[in-house]
Amino acid sequence: MSEKIQADVVVVGGGAAGLAAAVALARSRRGVVVIDAGQPRNASAAGAHNVLGQEGVAPAELLARGRAEATAYGARIVSGVATGASGTVDDFTIEVDDGRMHVTARRVVLATGLVDKLPDMPGAEAAWGRTVLHCPFCHGWEVRDHRIAVLGRNENAIHQVLLFRQLSENVTLFLHDAQEPSDEQREQLAALNVRVVTPRVERLLVDGTSVRAVEIEGGKTFEMDAVVVAPVFLARTELFEALGGVPAATPFGQQIAVDPRGQTSVPGVWAAGNASDLSAMVVASAAAGLMAGAAIHGDLAMSDLARTVNERRDSFSAAREAEKWDRILGDRRHGL
Repeated sequence: MSEKIQADVVVVGGGAAGLAAAVALARSRRGVVVIDAGQPRNASAAGAHNVLGQEGVAPAELLARGRAEATAYGARIVSGVATGASGTVDDFTIEVDDGRMHVTARRVVLATGLVDKLPDMPGAEAAWGRTVLHCPFCHGWEVRDHRIAVLGRNENAIHQVLLFRQLSENVTLFLHDAQEPSDEQREQLAALNVRVVTPRVERLLVDGTSVRAVEIEGGKTFEMDAVVVAPVFLARTELFEALGGVPAATPFGQQIAVDPRGQTSVPGVWAAGNASDLSAMVVASAAAGLMAGAAIHGDLAMSDLARTVNERRDSFSAAREAEKWDRILGDRRHGL
């Protein structure tokens, strides 16, 4: 039989955004259930960076601390995959593990994150998050002064070259799927002393999670220490769509559009983290989760206030009606 759980708010996603929302709500004494599939985007990374006060913390440790904080304030963490969503304001239902559990809630936070679709080539997946990278802010320092390859997939390749060139003097652009640079771009690359390799890349030669070389068509190899790629970002929008939402298209992939506090176009539904911002790093995701949690608490407070006021009015109306009939009946008894 399916287990049924009730809450004020159900948070789908147990990453930085979801846990931050849960902490904010639980500290405000809201009943919170977090559904966590246990598949954080940065699981393969050695450390999370630019996390103020916790620089380089292991991603698993950061999330363990977040779960402990959320549960200490009364939030419940449920391990499982959210496989369905339905309902409207004050009556949402999230299905877990194809019906093993159903969580009903008044409000929903979608902190479902995204999936990085990597280039389809041998070696990329094995070294992802260690020496196959995409973000200079997340992992750039760790490959400073190393031999860095930038794998071109689109017009963003030149921008990646520029940022990683700040970290190393040895940067090579492999055009792969990217267009030939313009004359102006060629001049810029030459000024930065960036080598350009035209043939397509066949594979990355890796040792465990360490890149050793890039092999191009024809079998020629270039010794490298790190490879920069441009993943296709696939935000997990399935639940949002199930609730009637329509994802927003961006140059880097589709995401859930939100207002500055995380509210979506679907009443009662908020989104935070990479589900609504493809570029959000750990701290930005946590901040978005906090803002969503605060906004939902305010929304629930106003809803509760309106209900209480209406109940009070109904109570007064009933009391006044009873008094009126008491007077009428009393007057009749006294012949008035």
